[in-house]
Amino acid sequence: MGEPRIIDIKLDERTVIRRNDDVEREKEVALFDLLENNRFEPDGLDGPFKVVMRVEDNRLAIDIHDAQEELLDTVRLGLARFRRPVRDYFAICDSYFKAMRADSPKGIEAIDMARRGIHNDAAELLQECLEGKVTVDFDTARRLFTLICVLHIK
Repeated sequence: MGEPRIIDIKLDERTVIRRNDDVEREKEVALFDLLENNRFEPDGLDGPFKVVMRVEDNRLAIDIHDAQEELLDTVRLGLARFRRPVRDYFAICDSYFKAMRADSPKGIEAIDMARRGIHNDAAELLQECLEGKVTVDFDTARRLFTLICVLHIK
């Protein structure tokens, strides 16, 4: 049995119009951390995996490839359940980035706690939505949620 992990991940960014530097940094950190340590175990498939994430017809599509880049499966999730967490996460991140430039450490800490709470709840939601399709650990779900947010920028 192979490794149940992602060894390469890409975002299909054809629908992304613009991103600011803060969002780009968040994306790069999520990608780096995800590749450093993750658990990604699609039901019935042996890893390691290369993954491409995209949004199509208001659904998240996760193309799962083997190490030789042969497509093994595509997992699709409706994004309606993620609308509010994505919107809330964008709003709190905007406040966080503004606070980082101008606020006191105490204000930044409070915003960061709220941001982590939204992020954690969304990671749990993603784990639930992937149940029976792909098993991911909590940290992997958090990083994947960050990437889902990046794909939502229009």
